[in-house]
Amino acid sequence: MSPTTAETASTTNAGTAGETGGTAVRKVTARTVVDSRGNPTVEVDIVLADGSRGRTAVPSGASTGAREAVELRDGDPRRWHGRGVDRAVAHVNGEIAATVRGRDAADQEGLDAALTALDGTPGKARLGANALLGVSLAAAKAAAAARRQPLYRYLGGAGARLLPLPMMNIVNGGAHADNPLDYQEFMIAPVGAATFAEAVRMGSEVFHTLRRDLLAAGHSTGVGDEGGFAPALRTAEEALDFVTAAVERAGYRPGADIGLVMDPASSEFFRDGMYHYAGEGVRRTPSEHADHLARLIDAYPVVSVEDPMAENDLDGWRELTARVGDRCQLTGDDVFCTNEALLREGIRTGVANSVLVKVNQVGTLTEALAAVTTAHRAGWTAVVSHRSGETEDTTIADLAVATGCGQIKTGSLSRSDRTAKYNQLIRIEEELGEAARYAGRSALRGAHGA
Repeated sequence: MSPTTAETASTTNAGTAGETGGTAVRKVTARTVVDSRGNPTVEVDIVLADGSRGRTAVPSGASTGAREAVELRDGDPRRWHGRGVDRAVAHVNGEIAATVRGRDAADQEGLDAALTALDGTPGKARLGANALLGVSLAAAKAAAAARRQPLYRYLGGAGARLLPLPMMNIVNGGAHADNPLDYQEFMIAPVGAATFAEAVRMGSEVFHTLRRDLLAAGHSTGVGDEGGFAPALRTAEEALDFVTAAVERAGYRPGADIGLVMDPASSEFFRDGMYHYAGEGVRRTPSEHADHLARLIDAYPVVSVEDPMAENDLDGWRELTARVGDRCQLTGDDVFCTNEALLREGIRTGVANSVLVKVNQVGTLTEALAAVTTAHRAGWTAVVSHRSGETEDTTIADLAVATGCGQIKTGSLSRSDRTAKYNQLIRIEEELGEAARYAGRSALRGAHGA
């Protein structure tokens, strides 16, 4: 997990191909497509002077941080229930296209800076982060195609060879499912696998074992937004017990072969200074909530917890980090929103020890790469992540390898919008051959990991 790859990722190959004019942007086209929830989203195509092409479909979140870059929606209730993206598409096809045409797509930092300046607002509210990100990522893909390189190699350079530890969401709750479970995600991480392909096999075996166990116990095996099961469980202990049993029944050792990961998404149930556990019918103070999480971390082989505390409960974050940060990875999502300035403040003040990286939270590839670099320089870990509203676009799979971050969160072992990323990583591992390395347990922060 050396920072070297991430530090050079945004400038690798920049300008070299553009000297001939072949990587100048010739055409920019945006359209409305649908995401994994059937909602509209922005897709962008970029064609370069040499004919190289890049295409990106932008994801969308359901559980979102208050400080995320703005996803521009039309708000017209007569179309798409107000969730249309016609304005964002028009911005891409209009003034954004006019700005980037003729620019060198191989100069990622320059192009992204031009996009940010064109918008002119702190949260990309005028043109929309969904409009800007589609152009940013499509340009990177087109430049990679012009260099006849896979995206992970183009962005990460020759040293990009680390396959990430996957965090596989197999039980959904919270905003991702219609069940009483307060915590949003319960995941498995195949820390003991030898290769990424083996990690996928292990995860699939546990996923199908869990399905049988849930059916035997009389639970529904319908899946939530990210492909995990959404049974009518009420407590974190119930979910962790089911997952641990499935790991064992699949023939693996909890903790040694497969670690557990939780995402409470605590901002979703934090109100008026209290954590409201609707499923349990109780309220907990920040200290009581931290106590509860610490007990779960001690009682189960939990190797990582995402958003254990709410984005506005910074005192709670610091308390939990001081208490368990030496033995468990604590990953900030809502509290940082892939924003480098927020991340620097968290590093300075002892909030978390890891950052979740979602490119659409911040709006450009350059800014997302800067967050990874900042985390690595501080000795923190970074986890490249999908969103609950995904597409078949596999950019984040390449991004995880390009940055050498060693961890990816991209959903369950069902729904092709999730498995597409796993399949892309399997292909990358095969392409790398003997040079490929699987991060496994070493990618994690804390005593359970590195």
